[in-house]
Amino acid sequence: MHGSLTVGEQMLMGADVAPDRYEEPKGFSLSLQIKNTTEAERIFHELGKGGRVAVPLEKTFWAARFGMVVDRFGIPWLINCEGPDRPPEG
Repeated sequence: MHGSLTVGEQMLMGADVAPDRYEEPKGFSLSLQIKNTTEAERIFHELGKGGRVAVPLEKTFWAARFGMVVDRFGIPWLINCEGPDRPPEG
């Protein structure tokens, strides 16, 4: 399987490997900057399904919410929310 993510005019692409060549990811985290707490909580809980919470999503001195979660595929995520509790814009 392959995946891609477009950021601005750049495309970030990824691919899997054969099962006998798989190595667990190490030494990095993906970080999401989210604008409101409602969306931060939703994304944090979705990523945590089948994974594990490393740091609960909570208010900190620098953010309305911050938390760390490892998803069901072993990918570590940092969720940082800068804004107040308000419904997602859309």
